[in-house]
Amino acid sequence: MIKLIRGFKDILPAETPRWQRVEAVVREVFDSFGFREIRTPILEQTELFARSIGTNTDIVEKEMYTFCDCKGDSLTLRPEATASVVRAYIQHRLYAKDPVWKLYSIGPMFRRERPQKGRYRQFYQINAEVFGVNDPRADSELILLLMTLFRRLEVSEITLHINSLGCPACRPHFTKALGSFLADHTSRLCSDCLRRRGKNPLRVFDCKVPTCKEVMADAPSILDYLCTACRTHFDAVLAALDRFHIPYERDHRLMRGLDYYTRTTFEVLTSALGAQDAIAGGGRYDRLVKELGGPDQPGLGFAIGVDRLMEVLAGNAEPLEKGPRLFIAALGRRAQMAGFEWMQDFRTKGICTEMDFSDRSLKSQMRRADKLGASYVLIVGDRELDTGAGVLRNMDTKEQQSVALEDIVRKVTKIVGSKERAKVRGQKSEVSD
Repeated sequence: MIKLIRGFKDILPAETPRWQRVEAVVREVFDSFGFREIRTPILEQTELFARSIGTNTDIVEKEMYTFCDCKGDSLTLRPEATASVVRAYIQHRLYAKDPVWKLYSIGPMFRRERPQKGRYRQFYQINAEVFGVNDPRADSELILLLMTLFRRLEVSEITLHINSLGCPACRPHFTKALGSFLADHTSRLCSDCLRRRGKNPLRVFDCKVPTCKEVMADAPSILDYLCTACRTHFDAVLAALDRFHIPYERDHRLMRGLDYYTRTTFEVLTSALGAQDAIAGGGRYDRLVKELGGPDQPGLGFAIGVDRLMEVLAGNAEPLEKGPRLFIAALGRRAQMAGFEWMQDFRTKGICTEMDFSDRSLKSQMRRADKLGASYVLIVGDRELDTGAGVLRNMDTKEQQSVALEDIVRKVTKIVGSKERAKVRGQKSEVSD
């Protein structure tokens, strides 16, 4: 038997309603904040990620799915979305039409890292990107969007952590101080951090090894090295968050693992999965557009880890399973033929309808309807065809009513479609207008 590749996951029908609900809320919230959807390919030239993420990062060095095609070109499955969106912003000259763009995307990313709970080698992200705005209010607005989305999804037990990474003018002073600090603690650093210390000491903050985390708890704070412009920007972001009544924690140990980030950086952590884990993160990347060959336009954005988000939501509610709106229990060959035609007519009118093609007893078909989670069952046999009236049973209330078979599709559609919407197990029924 051929099985899944390690680190990949099937999203089964019992799970997809929750994914669909999340995606629907995401689109609604992004639309209200003036964002537009963009869809980029999952496959890009390797150079795009090497230049944007940084050749000295673990992602580029160890985790990318990279291969050469038949012409020898080096291609990579995207490990993150921002670089692809920036590439599209530049290639299609979106900045020429309007330098300010607010874009979002939903889709799979790929990294060959060690699989663990909530982390897969094919994982899904919700991404937001804003181009052409330097104002710190854009930073706070983006964070407000993120927290609004989590509130709409009823995600609890979350904490916003925020920091500033400074800019090319002030960060080198902090990097020098951090390098001196790490030089005094080399004996307690893991082999990866000893390597990072020479290439990019900021990445030592990301290490999960306990001894390294203990060392970094006493590391210098980048907030003590910010230039006036970066300090003013950071204070303005925090002031806006205060006005929005968004609680946050200043976290000087919060760094980003990608080279293109500047100034504001943030993460949303959850304790709903046990130990605190990040389910979203982002910040500014004011130099990335220019570094990839575009105009000198600022950018900022965030990414939400959908797989971890789904685990949090799964812990908050029962599984969501959509059932058919109508099940046709047809008894006898004549009824089977009539029911098959009616089923297709119901479907073209937007009523999800199912029936059993085997000539089983009414009891067996009712069990099948109940197992599928049908809201209504239309019972029709040879006797009903002869008398000209079938029986419509409400599976929730157990009430039954007689329905004339003449113009049956219109009549049942009026009854079935005008009351409560299709049943979704694990949610309260909603009444449609």
